[in-house]
Amino acid sequence: MNSDSSFAIPVVTIDGPGGAGKGTLAAAIAEARSWHLLDSGALYRIIAVVALRQGFPLRDAASLAALCSELQIVFGAGSVTVNGDDLTDAIRTEDAGSAASVVAALPPVREAILTLQQEFRRAPGLVADGRDMGTVVFPDAPVKIFLDASAEARAERRYNQLKNKGLGVSLRALLEQIQERDARDRERAVAPLRPAEDALIIDSTEMSIDAVVAMVMEQIVRKTG
Repeated sequence: MNSDSSFAIPVVTIDGPGGAGKGTLAAAIAEARSWHLLDSGALYRIIAVVALRQGFPLRDAASLAALCSELQIVFGAGSVTVNGDDLTDAIRTEDAGSAASVVAALPPVREAILTLQQEFRRAPGLVADGRDMGTVVFPDAPVKIFLDASAEARAERRYNQLKNKGLGVSLRALLEQIQERDARDRERAVAPLRPAEDALIIDSTEMSIDAVVAMVMEQIVRKTG
């Protein structure tokens, strides 16, 4: 959606590395404001998972870009359905996250998915969670957040999440995966992970989610009313 009227619709962008708590924060803000929610990272995870299931190499940019136009994606209450298949759990694995980071570094794929992301901008407002929401997808957003946390804290959070689900995981392996993904995201040539110049940078390493939500809500009220 690129009409003049769409630019009047407020957007809150929440960027940052994996495991910083962007999804939890975005969902809380969207619920509090009764706004739409875009989990942009899920889009890349969806493409990666579908590509792997269909046997596409993750660096075959042309095939992956074409694949984007074939996907019917439905975000439900805590669920993700793609072409009629429930991929809610499949796209949340560490392997899917790593594959998504590879896919997201391909310019043709990023171009194919950009329009899809922007179409989520609908009244009364949008909370967009990702890695380049404030720098590339919604550069005019009135509220931009860059949520960060130490790699160690993010690995521990993910470890506890998976452990609570009864999954056996290695904290050291999770930390290594997060560090590798961080390096790939920050060093890629196209839309590298970085804060927008006008973003509020929040380090959540020592903060509770409630404290982070309160800080962001204050920013939203101040800038959008």
